Amino acid sequence: MPPPLRSLSPRELQRASADTVSHYEERARAFWESTKHHDVKENVEALLRHTEGKAPFAILDLGCGPGRDLATFKALGHEPVGLDASPTFVKMARKHAGCEVWQQDLLRLELPVARFDGIFANAVLFHVASQELVRVLRDLHRTLRPGGVLFASNPRGPDIEGHDGDRYGCWMRLETWRDYVTEAGFVEIEHYYRPRGRAIEVQPWLATVWRKG
Repeated sequence: MPPPLRSLSPRELQRASADTVSHYEERARAFWESTKHHDVKENVEALLRHTEGKAPFAILDLGCGPGRDLATFKALGHEPVGLDASPTFVKMARKHAGCEVWQQDLLRLELPVARFDGIFANAVLFHVASQELVRVLRDLHRTLRPGGVLFASNPRGPDIEGHDGDRYGCWMRLETWRDYVTEAGFVEIEHYYRPRGRAIEVQPWLATVWRKG
């Protein structure tokens, strides 16, 4: 098991999770306005390109926020389900995408076994404290069908963890992130940095694609 970047007490862990959810809950409308036109087409295509079988695909949009990417997957003819911890985001996502959306905390996931062909985790899993990360990833592993695909995009960094303002997060190198995901039973397919066309020093996002092993 990879060692955690930090060890948190149960109380600290609860605070980290609650602070992060509160951050998004309090800024839900502003978040929608600032992100609704973000172009993540490359990330959507990375998930779909590696998903096996015949479309439409059952896709879990983990940390779906107000529903931007849910609407994209639905428009492409797939069968997405959203999940978010923020009650306001859940309501917004249902309205904007017209999809089923579950309100669940990342640390207390209740997911059906072998339900999804793919999981789209865009800018969400970095909020999971590293000591809980393998457990959460195993929850995602279980809800994928055999050969299912996990896409994850996270802000990268020099293996640091803690509060950034009132949000909690982990900023990892590829090698560190890889250790956690492989420990959970996934096999790496590809990775890339975003935005494309820039020097690595100014590509803050690490995108990775994994298959259920």
